[in-house]
Amino acid sequence: MAGEWLKFDASTPDKPEVLAITVAMGWDDPDLTVGKLLRMWRWFDQQTIDGNAAGVTPSLLDRLLGVSGLCAAMESVGWLEVYDGGIILPNFDRHNGKTAKNRALTAKRVAIHKTNADGNAKGNAPIVSAALPREEKRREEKNKEEKTKQKSPPAARAASLSVPDLVDMGVDAQVADEFLAIRKKKRSPLTPLALEGIRREAGRAGMTLGDALRKCVERGWQGFEAGWVKNEKPGASRHGNFASQDYRAGVGADGSF
Repeated sequence: MAGEWLKFDASTPDKPEVLAITVAMGWDDPDLTVGKLLRMWRWFDQQTIDGNAAGVTPSLLDRLLGVSGLCAAMESVGWLEVYDGGIILPNFDRHNGKTAKNRALTAKRVAIHKTNADGNAKGNAPIVSAALPREEKRREEKNKEEKTKQKSPPAARAASLSVPDLVDMGVDAQVADEFLAIRKKKRSPLTPLALEGIRREAGRAGMTLGDALRKCVERGWQGFEAGWVKNEKPGASRHGNFASQDYRAGVGADGSF
């Protein structure tokens, strides 16, 4: 186990990712989200060495935390990575365990040193503990490289977009959340290149990106092409009705990019 220490950022309760997870969970209190996240991070800190929970499924972890859908919500904002062999907590060593604690304390010592009016003479006094030795630093970097290689299965998801990304582009939060859920179900992360294809087709159809994604949610599409709606009249979208029903003719046209 990594130890009984967690690095908690004071700005965490107000981060866009926390708000997006709150919306995805159907809650109205971000503090509830922060509490569940803290339990999640504590579990990884106590039960894993490097944030890789091999063999653990999202449903099992959700049940352990007493809430359904938290793993999926965290994955949608990039705070959790799920692959066939288990679950990974990204950037584990930044915030969890003894290594993170050592870095935080070292950074604090450096900050105090820089603000010391007497400069190096006083900053290097015997009462001030030294920074991490160079050898230990090299060992840390080597361990980090090895961990990065071990996390290769979910690496392709690193560039996937999240709910806040789509909201920043003017897409309704609920539409963004449900569209990403469709992509996730079909194991097709929404990358910037895939989104650019959807945006391009939406422009050809005379629709905004938000309207195109709403159409995808209504019909259960994971992608969008202008030809699929070319015979529809403007405003034909059934706003507010998120039925996952596909009205397109043909076989295999699932909107993949």
